[in-house]
Amino acid sequence: MTTTNITKDALYDAVAPTDFAAMLELDRHTDRSTAFDKIISATHDHFWDPMDKKYIDFDEPFDMENEAILPDYLVPALETRYVQEFFADKPKELIRFKNEMARWQLSAILHGEQGALNLSASLCHVLRDAGAQEYAANQAREEARHVSAFARYIKARWGSPLPCGEVLKTLMVEIVHAPEVYKKIVGMQMLIEGLAMGAFATIYNEWRDPLARKLTQLVMTDEAFHHKFGKIWADRTIPKLDAGEHAIVEDWAAHCFQTLLFNLVAPHQMRAIYEDFGMDPDKVMAEFQEIATDSERRERMKEATNIFRVLVKTLWNAGIITDRTKAFYAMYVDFKEFEAEGDHMVGDDIAEDGIRFLQTINFGARSDALQQVRLAAE
Repeated sequence: MTTTNITKDALYDAVAPTDFAAMLELDRHTDRSTAFDKIISATHDHFWDPMDKKYIDFDEPFDMENEAILPDYLVPALETRYVQEFFADKPKELIRFKNEMARWQLSAILHGEQGALNLSASLCHVLRDAGAQEYAANQAREEARHVSAFARYIKARWGSPLPCGEVLKTLMVEIVHAPEVYKKIVGMQMLIEGLAMGAFATIYNEWRDPLARKLTQLVMTDEAFHHKFGKIWADRTIPKLDAGEHAIVEDWAAHCFQTLLFNLVAPHQMRAIYEDFGMDPDKVMAEFQEIATDSERRERMKEATNIFRVLVKTLWNAGIITDRTKAFYAMYVDFKEFEAEGDHMVGDDIAEDGIRFLQTINFGARSDALQQVRLAAE
């Protein structure tokens, strides 16, 4: 373990990824923690298989030519006069544009899930506690099915995903390759997972494709537990940090948040889409910057499913945000609302409904299998 890991609990004690010999020490197995046992065992409750149609059928049709997956208010570019005038007499092209924006968002989610898969796998190489390592391996398996599922959805609707935006790509590369465990957990398990939960809640509540809504609910049944892994880290780590260590973690979180807030859905990140339609992305960006004021962002974040609001609430509930950075976030969110809401997150109810759905399938299938075994034994 290095001091840069800022480890305050043995659960998150880490070794170098090349130090496999440390994994052969006997006390790892006798001192295994039980902190993650509940979320490991709960895997059976929310198991699902993207290849099995009893869970989800990617052959479900959607009229991509005549129906937009996204409503207008989820496409910020449509608020610019330039884009409005461009599509004024092109109704079919407008539908295709909105569906390409949906494709961009789903592609970003696909790339994010790939980042989560690789990060979970990287934690398996460094976490010394056998329980924490088992959880990380468990999450890697679940992230792998997310990658498979989103790839199948995108292939069904568009044929192929779009490239990862440079801002998201750069941030994920930084997080996955970071030697510091706190950067991995804060960056991916809390920030990007929090961002994903907000995005999934928006898709589930607002998108017009029933298949997309069903897919995101299934994914949320897993992500709700991934979020808990980060919360356990925060509960056991943040209160034990000294002022200097807390500032390091807090500044890292603010850096990640600011990077995502100002760049994730900016027109310059998706130049190829605008150019494909014959628009000038620089004009879109210039006009977008004129209307995307702090006041406008703040109004958008009042919505419970706003992806960045969920992200800030994750950091707030974890105790990472202090008076040092609170003013920065307060430009976009109302912390009094967070205090009134407590720990409840916007995606929790959706995930719980999804888990109940999965239990009816999984437990029913298990009962049928046991009955068949009994009959065979007789």
